[in-house]
Amino acid sequence: MQSIAEKDLGTPAPRWKNVGLKTSIAEPAHKTVTLNIDGQECTVAEGTSVMRAAALAGISIPKLCATDQLEAFGSCRLCLVQIDGMRGYPASCTTPVAPGMKVTTQNAKLAELRRGVMELYISDHPLDCLTCPANGHCELQDMAGAVGLREVRYGYEGDNHVHARRNGEVNERFVAKDESNPYFTFDPSKCIVCSRCVRACDEQQGTLALTIQGRGFDSKVSPSAAENFLESECVSCGACVQACPTATLSEKSLIAMGQAEHSVVTTCAYCGVGCSFRAEMKGEEVVRMVPNKDGHANHGHSCVKGRFAIGYATHSDRITKPMIRARITDPWREVSWDEAIAYAASEFKRIQAKYGRDAIGGITSSRCTNEETYLVQKLVRAGFGNNNVDTCARVCHSPTGYGLKQTLGESAGTQNFDSVMQADVIMVIGANPTDGHPVFGSQMKRRLREGARLIVADPRRIDLVRTPHVKAEHHLKLRPGTNVALINALAHVIVTEGLVQEDFVRERCDMESFDKWRNFVADARHSPESTESITGVPAATMRAAARLYATGGNAAIYYGLGVTEHSQGSTMVMGIANLAMATGNVGREGVGVNPLRGQNNVQGSCDMGSFPHEFPGYRHVSDQSTRDLLQQAWGVNLLDEPGLRIPNMFEAALDGEFMGLYIEGEDIAQSDPNTQHVTAALTAMECIVVQDLFLNESAKFAHVFLPGSSFMEKDGTFTNAERRISRVRKVMKPKSGYADWEITQLLANAMGYPMNYAHPGEIMDEIARLTPTFQNVSYRRIDELGSIQWPCNDEHPLGTPTMHVDAFVRGKGRFMVTEYVPTQEKVNARFPLILTTGRILSQYNVGAQTRRTDNVHWHAEDRLEIHAADAEARGIVDGDWVGVASRAGETVLRSRITDRVQPGVVYTTFHFPESGANVITTDNSDWATNCPEYKVTAVEVTRVSQPSEWQKRYREFSQRQDELLKARDAADAS
Repeated sequence: MQSIAEKDLGTPAPRWKNVGLKTSIAEPAHKTVTLNIDGQECTVAEGTSVMRAAALAGISIPKLCATDQLEAFGSCRLCLVQIDGMRGYPASCTTPVAPGMKVTTQNAKLAELRRGVMELYISDHPLDCLTCPANGHCELQDMAGAVGLREVRYGYEGDNHVHARRNGEVNERFVAKDESNPYFTFDPSKCIVCSRCVRACDEQQGTLALTIQGRGFDSKVSPSAAENFLESECVSCGACVQACPTATLSEKSLIAMGQAEHSVVTTCAYCGVGCSFRAEMKGEEVVRMVPNKDGHANHGHSCVKGRFAIGYATHSDRITKPMIRARITDPWREVSWDEAIAYAASEFKRIQAKYGRDAIGGITSSRCTNEETYLVQKLVRAGFGNNNVDTCARVCHSPTGYGLKQTLGESAGTQNFDSVMQADVIMVIGANPTDGHPVFGSQMKRRLREGARLIVADPRRIDLVRTPHVKAEHHLKLRPGTNVALINALAHVIVTEGLVQEDFVRERCDMESFDKWRNFVADARHSPESTESITGVPAATMRAAARLYATGGNAAIYYGLGVTEHSQGSTMVMGIANLAMATGNVGREGVGVNPLRGQNNVQGSCDMGSFPHEFPGYRHVSDQSTRDLLQQAWGVNLLDEPGLRIPNMFEAALDGEFMGLYIEGEDIAQSDPNTQHVTAALTAMECIVVQDLFLNESAKFAHVFLPGSSFMEKDGTFTNAERRISRVRKVMKPKSGYADWEITQLLANAMGYPMNYAHPGEIMDEIARLTPTFQNVSYRRIDELGSIQWPCNDEHPLGTPTMHVDAFVRGKGRFMVTEYVPTQEKVNARFPLILTTGRILSQYNVGAQTRRTDNVHWHAEDRLEIHAADAEARGIVDGDWVGVASRAGETVLRSRITDRVQPGVVYTTFHFPESGANVITTDNSDWATNCPEYKVTAVEVTRVSQPSEWQKRYREFSQRQDELLKARDAADAS
């Protein structure tokens, strides 16, 4: 294994430039080595490669196979150096430094050798540089110039190598390009077989989808078993494209548009990893998105969504003009911004005058920036005069906020992503990192390949259970809905077998609550043997997993919506925290409780006070000191009683008491459970204002549509799953004329509550001034540091990568009794199967963005996964249309027979609205937060030959809405 220092082989960072003859990179705890390179004395960390040491001294050594993101390989032989006392000319990238070593990087013999090597590369390469898409940033071209190559004495014959031959045989690499992937092209004629793409796939992504076939001049890169890229195991993360030093692998956008003229660093707007990207631009057109090597969350890696699936931002479906209508049966009418805002404000005022102050509210979105969600909750509290604000986090991670607040004292995860590299045992509960959080999933796989041991608790066999070079030691294939019984069984083993870290608990935790919890879980009814019949997990497997977690070294828990989206979601989160505290796995690197947030700003939307019971910073609305602070800053009196949650809004609407709703960036008609109940509530309201990029499912019930802006059209910040606040920077003007924060500000002013921010930076300054955990956060500070993890205050001016180091935020950690209460959703003869839902790599959330990109090549419809035994019993074969019926409704999906799911369990995704996945999910929800129980729905599956009644109504309604849009267009044209 190469050291971290040796991996970093590239050009030295700016801070090392012009630092004189002696360069030291050693940290105090590291051993150092002093050597001489080209007459310069250099002091570097032990284990550093000669190439890296030279780079730190400002000396450049030619290279092709080495990069700063891959392990040293030593295959290109361009980086040869001469070392006194050593035979031959070793590769500098794989040679570690030694005390007193004397290195020569440039002399006549080295120059001759490098030119010879380079000549061999060029002899086997097309010389079409002027028309090559890599022209200007081709490393092969650069190195030919660096070594002074001026002629090539041997090579293939033929017209520009199109039909190149040697000894009468066609070179296999000079074949047609592989254009199968929608985002990049593979031109084998330009391949120099440096293996960088193969190594990137192996080391960074961990998919191992590429290989080198053949030997010598016949060697070539091949995806999987000589398949094309689209049909191979390639996940289109782009790591191979990033690593390629030539134009062998090139983005199609770069080929079509040419090289960019400038770039802007911004943050991805997809999942909760929060990857940093350089948006490479030509004017206001995006040429390509390049993962930022300095990105603290992704370290230069990416996934198919963040790197390639950005076409939605310029899609023709974008609505760019405001529209209004009096009734949802009326055609839309395009109006000016002034008229749209005035109409929305007048309707909200009318509703409040008629039904009362509490008859309207707002919903924020985790797709929007911190600044935007802060303004929406401020508008509701100060402009609407109530606390009727909620967020999409209600339906995903609200139990995380509640459960961690009760136990650890803070509503957020404890670690940064890099902490996983120090973990010895990794427990993944109800999460699918390689699909839902793929860049972090790749990092986790790297640690597992290094030897960390894995426990997976999931009803379904996710990829991590068995994937190349990674295999879970234990797969706890529990029945959906039995999470709490499982966590209690694991705790029972730890308590009764003496595996509790007593010193940690005595020092860091509340002993009264611990003793109560210990007695509770020690009861025989919580033993693996007693709970086996509940969970379906063999008792021996539960015992082995518990012992591994408690004794295997640093143990970290990562969990997702398979934990929170249950009737006992909050209970399970507390159970996870109990387990971590009892084993002392909190407060240092490599351990912790780590919720994997689904959308890009779920953490931030919660931080900003988007729940009806909390102000920004998770301070309850009843707290007098917080209200006094905000009232003075905002200039209004604030209510001390929580407002309506989203489910309460629906019920109040059906009761005729809640009549107006402002929705920014969220699609509750598709994402929330029991779709028919949601749409009935939306239909009952008198004014719904939707602010979004597209006419989504909720907009079909709207009276005002305010065109929103994509993440590339605005400034702001996102906060990812590790509490990392990163900058979002505008790379193009908003297509509608306004960024989302400006639209909210216009509405607030029209409602009579003045907001006059000139830039989102001013909003963040207000957030920092009024929110203790954000006290020292500013755009200037983020720009200086690259990103900041809150809390960022006087005690932690540079942020807090690891929480609860010396003490828990609440003081003493509190153990909570976690009684298992079976879900009310029962299987029976009518509904004998359990449906659970999840996501897939290529699509995102409700699909509004990714469905409008070429990602549909991989996932064009939601399908129902069903075990072969259940399918056979129902006469279903793979690909059949099947009806899925529950107590809430019925929909129709195409079947996929698989052993990923266990008998008795079926599974589907929810990325396509017509699939109607949430038509069949019920109103059951978490007892503490109303987070829906998406993961447990009793269903029956049967073969069908036609759509469900709901789907028929959906198509008819969608067709009517399309006709209303056409009527709008016709009116505009006339």
